Amino acid sequence: MRTLATALALACLALPAAHADGVFAGTDRFDLARADIRQYVESAAASEGIAPEDFYGLLAKAEPKPKIIEAMERPAEKVSPWWEYRKRFLTPQRVREGVAFWQQHRELLERISAERGVAPEYIVSILGVETYYGRITGNYRVLDALATLAFDYPPRSPFFSKELTQFLLLSREESVDPTTALGSYAGAMGAPQFMPSSYRRYAVDGDGDGRRDLFASWDDVVASIANYFREHDWQVGGPVLIEARLAEGRRLELDPRNLSLTDTLDSARAKGLVFESTLPGDSKVILIPAETEHGTGVRIGFANFVTITRYNRSVRYAMAVHDLAQAVAAEVFERGE
Repeated sequence: MRTLATALALACLALPAAHADGVFAGTDRFDLARADIRQYVESAAASEGIAPEDFYGLLAKAEPKPKIIEAMERPAEKVSPWWEYRKRFLTPQRVREGVAFWQQHRELLERISAERGVAPEYIVSILGVETYYGRITGNYRVLDALATLAFDYPPRSPFFSKELTQFLLLSREESVDPTTALGSYAGAMGAPQFMPSSYRRYAVDGDGDGRRDLFASWDDVVASIANYFREHDWQVGGPVLIEARLAEGRRLELDPRNLSLTDTLDSARAKGLVFESTLPGDSKVILIPAETEHGTGVRIGFANFVTITRYNRSVRYAMAVHDLAQAVAAEVFERGE
């Protein structure tokens, strides 16, 4: 049975769209009388100690976006072979702009790197891969994206329902307007593309102004990316990835979904991989399928590579971040700047 407060809230939300604030420009709304939405609101409100009206008031301003579901069904890192996926991110322009970003923010990058132990090229590369150094941060309202995926995308409804709740909590804690904040089709926000739960858990106040602003403060953005890596066990100065080849006549089946250190350098050699490394044979590694235009390819990742996959759970994504980081760093160090 609905509470009296909830019933009153629903009654108020039956007003025409014209009575809502001017941010909402569409004509479609979620049916807040849907059983699943009512159940979500009652559960989330009870677990977080928030009045149900606050949830309903936010959801009243959300608009379903079918295109978001279309995008979720075809993420590039799952359908593109590695060599094609790599081409999207390892472009001369993206490398040049990465170098320019490093030069512009050198002092900040060096300070954060020293404080948190994350190499600056990987911070720069995350920004390059995620948002082209802050230029392309998404044009979907985060509210619309999260509500659409929470209520109209059953395969991942539980995950996005939790993120929707986290977004409401975030909007109450930080200066994030829930009706105007823009992000990706999955609800990721700001230059580093943090989901609401990651924003609340890993974002830090890099400039000391009392806010964690991933939309407009580079100090906060850079510090937050480094903090995310550190909190996911980044090893200071540790290896990330090395190249390998499969010995002639050997075959190797690799699962691109594996994101764990399931091998060692010794076991990699025993499986027929040829590579150069001075690290101990018992060093834990992940064997990575890296398709080339001409067939099978293999690379070997270490613990820091797995850390990158915690940012986006895809080995292709992590390889793109690594390769862009190396390309940008090579240009910066070659110039001696």
